[in-house]
Amino acid sequence: MSLARMFTRLRGTVELVSRGQSLAIAGSCHLQTQINNNRRQHTAPQTSTCKWQLRDDYFELSYGGVVMHFDYVWLRDHCRSASCYNAKTNQRNLDTANIDLSIRPIKTRVDEENLFLTWPDGHVTRYNLSWLAQNSYEGKKQSAMHPRILWNVDTYTKAQVPSASWEKFMTCNDELKKFLSNFLLYGIAFVEDVPATEDATETVTHRVSLIRETMYGRMWNFTSDFSRGDTAYTKLALDCHTDTSYFQEPCGIQVFHCLRHEGTGGRTLLVDGFHAADKVLQQNPENFEILSHVPIKHEYIEGMSEHQNHMIGIGPVLSVYPWNNEVYMIRYNNYDRAVINTVPHDVVQRWYVAHRQLTTELRKEENRLWVKLKPGKVLFIDNWRVLHGRESFTGLRQLCGCYLTRDDVLNTARVLGLHA
Repeated sequence: MSLARMFTRLRGTVELVSRGQSLAIAGSCHLQTQINNNRRQHTAPQTSTCKWQLRDDYFELSYGGVVMHFDYVWLRDHCRSASCYNAKTNQRNLDTANIDLSIRPIKTRVDEENLFLTWPDGHVTRYNLSWLAQNSYEGKKQSAMHPRILWNVDTYTKAQVPSASWEKFMTCNDELKKFLSNFLLYGIAFVEDVPATEDATETVTHRVSLIRETMYGRMWNFTSDFSRGDTAYTKLALDCHTDTSYFQEPCGIQVFHCLRHEGTGGRTLLVDGFHAADKVLQQNPENFEILSHVPIKHEYIEGMSEHQNHMIGIGPVLSVYPWNNEVYMIRYNNYDRAVINTVPHDVVQRWYVAHRQLTTELRKEENRLWVKLKPGKVLFIDNWRVLHGRESFTGLRQLCGCYLTRDDVLNTARVLGLHA
């Protein structure tokens, strides 16, 4: 099944267990609710049945067709009253360490929109039922952390995703919002008509995020002069890969701008790694599980006269959120993968089989988008999702670019009202 279908969905009105299993109090009400039943969009509000019961160790709420379970300490900890939570700073005032771990409410009331709990010290907590649904484990299990559209060449081409215009991008928040929306959905986005200089490239990146400085510097400007101990500094073809897999936290966003190319070849290769991972999940869930659980080491060793580096990053090829099995990062770089010496031989064999299936998907031509970068066309790549590569080339080819801090890209998107 697809990644979307892996999310457990509970539909319809759920019948509560028999009266003898309930502890003391139960109730029900009818209300309007908006439930996220789709990974990419919300459904319209619909009438649902709300039922609740106090259990020995948790509060059970049936709301919008979903049965949710809330630990009593969790409920006390998440009180949003003025004494427990600072609404101006969005920070907790309550000292969690002072909550009695055996706490239980002494009084419960539910109306059409809210749950009210009275605690042993007399404090009353009000929870909006929609807020509880959105923030419950069961609710999060049904929803995606990040919006996305999985793509191959055909789907991306048909989508006709527009590039941003340099002048509007730098001055208009609506243009920036459209750019970031496309970036979140597809993992790649372009800005056109950018002056072909390193300074202009740096300026356009500042519109989105902070630059993440690495051992390659803040902004890098390179040709095929082999000035660094990396295949990227040659004219050779590069198969699809993610960058900085040898970091404990790989760089989130990569920016490329081809300042000039006097020669042939050199097209950039782009592959949606999440689409390939989804194919593995559909065809062989066991292989997907292996790739998402077995930690693999990547390593970068550089012994140039001016550059001495030894970086090691460890993590599975596919990183997933455990509550909904959603992939949030792919770490795939066959060039930099180190010796596999922390996995027993019987697991290694299964890992190679799973890795081969993923590689096969990544190398299918229908999944490989080729783009010719040219002066003025700046490419932003989600390095946690989209793999990149290039074909070999001749002549002088000069590129500049940088890495961006992922948190700040997502921060910019959220400030503009996007789900990120």
